[in-house]
Amino acid sequence: MTKHHASYIVGALIGVFGFAGAASSANEIIEDAKDRCVVGEQADGYLGVVGDAEVDDALRREIRDVNQQRKAFYADLAQKNGVSIEVTAALTAEKLINSAEAGECVRGSDGAWQEV
Repeated sequence: MTKHHASYIVGALIGVFGFAGAASSANEIIEDAKDRCVVGEQADGYLGVVGDAEVDDALRREIRDVNQQRKAFYADLAQKNGVSIEVTAALTAEKLINSAEAGECVRGSDGAWQEV
């Protein structure tokens, strides 16, 4: 993929970034868990449970639902741009991780969780 193509995809992601907000910030359970550093954004573009944090079934369902919504979004955008879902997810992850708020946890490509 060329640098120009990657820039185009990032631009498209920013243009439709409401998906991520709709998939997470509209969800109070997820937002509360992110604020407590129990759930965080990961380099693969999906939400994950931070370390060995304890989560209940309701939160696990919410994480699964958000991640399913994201995967569908990534698949659609990837198809439109002729790239893989993984590339689309990684580009979105970069944006999500960079926009994490103070006190939230993120997981880098090295697999380590860190608090922003």
